[in-house]
Amino acid sequence: MSLPVPNVTFYERVEDALANDYQRGAFDRASSRFQALRRNALDALPAAEDIRDRARAIRAHTIGKLDVYLAQFADAVEANGGHVHWAADAETARRIVVDIATAAGATLAVKSKSMVTEEIHLNEALEAAGVRTVESDLGEYIIQLAGETPSHIITPVIHKTKEQCGQILHEKAGVPLTDEPAEMTAAVREKMREVFLSADVGISGANFGVAETGTICLVTNEGNGRMTTTLPRVHVAVMGIERLVPTLADLSVMLQVLARSATGQKITVYTNLVSGPRRPGEPDGPDEMHVVLVDNGRSRVLGTQMAEILYCIRCGACLNACPVYREIGGHAYGSVYPGPVGAVLTPALGGVENWSELPQASSLCGACREVCPVRIDIPRMLLELRHEADGAGQSPAWAGMGLAAFRTAATRPGLFRAAVSLSSAGSRALGRGGWLGKLPPPLSGWTDTRDFPALAEKPFSQQLRERRAEKGKDEDGT
Repeated sequence: MSLPVPNVTFYERVEDALANDYQRGAFDRASSRFQALRRNALDALPAAEDIRDRARAIRAHTIGKLDVYLAQFADAVEANGGHVHWAADAETARRIVVDIATAAGATLAVKSKSMVTEEIHLNEALEAAGVRTVESDLGEYIIQLAGETPSHIITPVIHKTKEQCGQILHEKAGVPLTDEPAEMTAAVREKMREVFLSADVGISGANFGVAETGTICLVTNEGNGRMTTTLPRVHVAVMGIERLVPTLADLSVMLQVLARSATGQKITVYTNLVSGPRRPGEPDGPDEMHVVLVDNGRSRVLGTQMAEILYCIRCGACLNACPVYREIGGHAYGSVYPGPVGAVLTPALGGVENWSELPQASSLCGACREVCPVRIDIPRMLLELRHEADGAGQSPAWAGMGLAAFRTAATRPGLFRAAVSLSSAGSRALGRGGWLGKLPPPLSGWTDTRDFPALAEKPFSQQLRERRAEKGKDEDGT
C-alpha cells in the first residue's frame, strides 16, 4: 500500500484548516451548491430511488464476483487488441507504466484526471524516469503547478480563489495575469493543445470498465479525456480492480446516477467509451492501448466488513454532504481520498494502525449514506474501524478512560443519577445563558470553535416521569 503516513498528525492538519476562514467558506459554498444541484437532478429523474437501488445491486453483484468479471474484462480487452497488466501494489503499477513509456521512447506524457494515479504517485515516478508529465484537467493542472494535491475528488482546486489560480498560472506557466476564469481557461487550452499534439503517451484513469466488451468509460466535462486517449500514439489506462460493471446495460444505470450525484448534470459533457487501439483503416486513436489493473490492497478488503466501500463510484457526493469535510477540507485528511469515503477507504487499504484518526473524523450523522448514489453504509464501517483501532490500542487514552467512567456509572443507576445531577448543576452554574464557552481538554476541542450547551435542569427520565404522571391525572380527570 503506497498511501504515505504524513509526518504531522491529523489534528495538526485540522487546526491549520480551521484557522483558514476563507477556505472553510469556499468549501461550504461549493458543497452547498453541489448539494442543491444534486437534489434538483435526482428530483427530475423518474424512479430515481429505484435506479439507485439498481445501481447498488450492480455494484454488490460485481464486487461479489470480481474475480469472474476481471478475467472476462481482461480477455475482452486483449480481444480488442489491447494489453492487460496486473499490478499487485503501487510500486508494480508505477514500474509497469514507466516501462511502457520507456519502451515507447516517450519524453512527454499527458494525463487526464485520475484518482488511482494519484494514489500510486505515478507522476513522480515518470518524472524520475525522464518523462515530463502534464495534467490536462484545468484544476489538476493548476494544482500540479502549485505543487499541491487535490482537495476534492471532482473539484481538485476547490480550495483556491480565482485570484490565486490566476497568480499560479502567471508565475508558473507564463499566462497573462488575470482573475477571469474564461481568460484563464482559454490560455491554458492554447498551451494544452501543444501538449496533446506532442505527447508520446496519454495516461487516463477509468470511471468504469465493462467486462463483456473490454470497454473503458471515461467521463469529463472538459474534453481532455478524449484528447488524452486519442492523440498520443500510446494510451495507458490505469484503473482499480473494483471499477468494473458486467455489461453495457449496467454501465447505463451507473451513468444515470454518477453525473447527477457529482455535479447535478444529467450526463457529463464528454462520456467516452474506448475499446482498444486504432484499428486498420481508422484515422484516429492510439497505436497501442494498455490497461493497468491496480490491486494495491483492494483484494484484502474483499470479503471483510469493509468490502462495501469498494462499491464507491467516486462521485464526491459524500464529501459535499459531510459537515466535517465542509469545515476542514480535503488536505486535512492527509490522504489521496478525503471525506467520508476516504475515512473508510484509506484505513481499509493502508491499515487502520496507520490511519486510526480518520474514522474519528465523522459525526456519524448519516448524511453520507443518504446521498450516496449506491447507498454505501459509511457510518457502519466507520464504527467498525473505530472498534478495530481500539482493539489495536490506537484509541486516545482520554477516550478509553472516558468510556470506562461512563460504563461504571451507566451500570449503577444510583451513581448515574448522582453524576447527572452534579453535572447539570455544575454546567448551569458555570455557563452563561445556558451555554458553556470554555471547557478543559480534551473537551476544549469542542469549545474552541463553538459553545457547549449546559445540561438541562431536569434529566429526560425525570421529565418523562412527570409527563406520564400529568397525563395520568388528565385521563382520570383529577
